[in-house]
Amino acid sequence: MAETINPHLSQDNERRFPQIKPLMNSSEAYYESSRCLFCYNAPCMLACPTAIDIPLFIRQINNGNLAGAANTIYQSNYLGNTCGKVCPTEVLCEGACVFTKANIRALDIGRLQNYATDNAIATNQKFFSPASPNGRSVAVIGAGPAGIACACELRLAGYLVDVFEAKANPSGLALHGVAPYKITNREALMEVEFLRQQFGFNLIYNKRIATQQDVEELEAKYNAIFLGIGLGNSAEIKIKGEDKGNCVGATEFIEQIKTMPIVEPVAKNVIVLGGGNTAMDAASESVRLGAEKVIVAYRRSENEMKAYYFEYDLAKVTGVVGKFNIAPVEIMGENEVSGVKFIRTETINGKLINIAGSEFVMDCDLVIKATGQLKQTSMMANIKGLNVDVTGRLMIDEETGQTSNPRYFAGGDAVNGGAEVVNAAAGGKLAGKGIHQFLSKLT
Repeated sequence: MAETINPHLSQDNERRFPQIKPLMNSSEAYYESSRCLFCYNAPCMLACPTAIDIPLFIRQINNGNLAGAANTIYQSNYLGNTCGKVCPTEVLCEGACVFTKANIRALDIGRLQNYATDNAIATNQKFFSPASPNGRSVAVIGAGPAGIACACELRLAGYLVDVFEAKANPSGLALHGVAPYKITNREALMEVEFLRQQFGFNLIYNKRIATQQDVEELEAKYNAIFLGIGLGNSAEIKIKGEDKGNCVGATEFIEQIKTMPIVEPVAKNVIVLGGGNTAMDAASESVRLGAEKVIVAYRRSENEMKAYYFEYDLAKVTGVVGKFNIAPVEIMGENEVSGVKFIRTETINGKLINIAGSEFVMDCDLVIKATGQLKQTSMMANIKGLNVDVTGRLMIDEETGQTSNPRYFAGGDAVNGGAEVVNAAAGGKLAGKGIHQFLSKLT
């Protein structure tokens, strides 16, 4: 596999960030799979965005048919291993497990999924073969989960597929933006290589499609184009002092941890602005990198946070402290961050109100902004006839993934505004089917 990330860095991250969902051994997998009731109309399967036949693959694990279990998973979800690691299973398949209604621990579906797929990758099991070339080609922009899933689906139908990736490695946020204690660099890269060998799509790295000329060149060469462009850099919060040193975006912070050497401690006192899952990841990572005090500051109440409850619980276990109903108004300091000035807030008739005269300052030497990411509007503006909604999200046909420009299809975060890896994998596969349906009708 062509891997430009320093393998020693990957090993270093694995030492720093032990996995919260470690790989099962054979005994653990056997006894855990024995707990499954193999429900008819299984609620776990209905809760999976990619509709994996969960009872079937668990039964196959229990019977010792690991290859069959992995095949069942991959037939529904081309990113089966990655999703087993990073999916919020607590609110998806495991959250729907019938055991939870009886206050019994849900089946450990995610780890069972990883047990089967990890074995398939390690032993290079062969599940797919591309169809004979059909004479048509498709460009995929972005080698994240949506783009890779789309490429796999198209290769099954015989299309030549070139995947253009702006970075030096594939896998999108699974590699660059997911906390290292959820999935390692090695795991993310190995699954993409496993799929590349299965399906035979081409990966072209360090190739950003950014200009109108770039777009026109693709349009001249390919029959259709898939946009798996994801989201951009962290959005500004537009307050004074945001340009100071040691004030960074959460996605950039996580990417640096996963791809660049980090000197511990990352900082002494850290304030994370935001209340989503990315905020919890950045806060937990800061603790693991030696910060003495880490505060997550959110402008609304704890109950209004967008983060999943288990993500906040994980952060609290590491020592993160949550502060609520406080909104940042200024980043303090000369050249470097020295603190954040906040104002207290309250919600009146559903509207967030600042409380006059309630300003105060909390000291810190690192501010992490986990307040959302920018849409890729500048890139999308280069494509004629492409419609976006008021928030900058690509508008598509929900049944096919086709955009308002019929030669373009899309999926993933550029469409949903930022969801889970499993949603991107589902969207990419759907769009692959949509592209085949569209091109098959052309003479």
